[in-house]
Amino acid sequence: MIVTQDSSQNTPPSPEKPGDETPSLLAGVTIRKAMPSDAEAIHALLRPYVTQRLLLARTEAEVIELTRHGFMAVRTDDGKEKCLGFAAVEIYSAKLAELLSLAVHHDYRNIGVGRMLVDHCVQRARDLGVMEVMAISSSEEFFKNCGFDYSLPDQKKAFFCQLRPRHPH
Repeated sequence: MIVTQDSSQNTPPSPEKPGDETPSLLAGVTIRKAMPSDAEAIHALLRPYVTQRLLLARTEAEVIELTRHGFMAVRTDDGKEKCLGFAAVEIYSAKLAELLSLAVHHDYRNIGVGRMLVDHCVQRARDLGVMEVMAISSSEEFFKNCGFDYSLPDQKKAFFCQLRPRHPH
């Protein structure tokens, strides 16, 4: 499924429910620029999603490349930083950017970490003057809740042709 968000529109965060413990679970979580030195932690974060066929497999070199335009959700406990999530936004043109490799550690899913990463990526695209951010995903409801909508009418589909193996053997 391809979904897009008009990055010129401000999408307010969804309100928390009364009695929701999400804010306390998100306490201390920050979003920072990813660095090449994060590649091993990012690769480990992506691996379960790749195994479940929810994300594309990435080589170590591809993950390092993603850090150029990627962001980490982190929390520091006892002086040690823990990687909670990752996402990248690749800018294709002034019209279009793509959200890539969104992944959240299984212990921190469904508390708002993914939303924080998406919002940060969309804001980055907005700051650069990009008109739309696209995500190719099977997580339809999640992206709709983040302000994305379908870019193609129901009767149209996106087709891809693999020109070479992603990982030569």
